[in-house]
Amino acid sequence: MATTITPTPGAKSATADAARARKKLPLRPWLRALHRDVGYLAVGFTVIYAVSGLSVNHIADLGDPSFKDVNRTHQLARPRDTSTEAVTRAVLAQLGIDVRPSDVYRASDTELDITLTEEHRLHVDLARGTIQEEAREPRFFLRLANWLHLNRGKKAWTYLADGYAVFLLFLAASGLFMIPGRKGLLGRGGLFVAAGVLVPVLYVVLSGGP
Repeated sequence: MATTITPTPGAKSATADAARARKKLPLRPWLRALHRDVGYLAVGFTVIYAVSGLSVNHIADLGDPSFKDVNRTHQLARPRDTSTEAVTRAVLAQLGIDVRPSDVYRASDTELDITLTEEHRLHVDLARGTIQEEAREPRFFLRLANWLHLNRGKKAWTYLADGYAVFLLFLAASGLFMIPGRKGLLGRGGLFVAAGVLVPVLYVVLSGGP
C-alpha cells in the first residue's frame, strides 16, 4: 500500500519562500558563481596585503619589517702578512665575499674595520682571531609584500592594486545579496553588516578621530 507524505506547514512555507526568492532575483546563482571566482582571484593579493599590513602595524616590535639585523662571529684564519691590504683580501676570501669594500679603516695594529656597504660591515680582531659581521638582510617575502603594498613598484602595479580594490568592493557588495530570507541582508546578515560598520565608527568616535 502506497504511503503519501504530507509536507509540514513549515516545509511548505520554506519552499514557497525559496521559490519567491528565485523569482525575485533570478541572477542569484550567477552572483554566487562570480563571488566565488572573484574570491579565488583575490586570494594572492589578499595574502600579500594582509601579511604586509600586519608587519607594518608592528613596526615598533619588528623595526623595519622588510629587513632583519644579523650579527655573526667568524673565526679568522690569521694570515702571515698582516698588512691592511693582505688582511682585507684574506677576510673577504675566507667569507666568500666578492664585493669591493667601500672603506677600510685600520683602528690599531690588531683591529681592522671593513665597510662593504652602509648595511654590511666587518670588524676584524687579529689578536683574538675573530671577524664580527654586522649586516641587515632582507626578509624575502615581507620585503616583497611591503614593496607591493606601499606601491613602490612601477606604475602598472597601481592599476593592479586598483583592480584588487574593485574586487574587494564586489565581494562585499555581492555578499549582501547571496543568501535570501532570515539569514540574509534582511535578517541575521543585516545585523552582522551593522556590526561591521559600527566597529570603525565607534573607534573613531571613542578615540577622538584623526
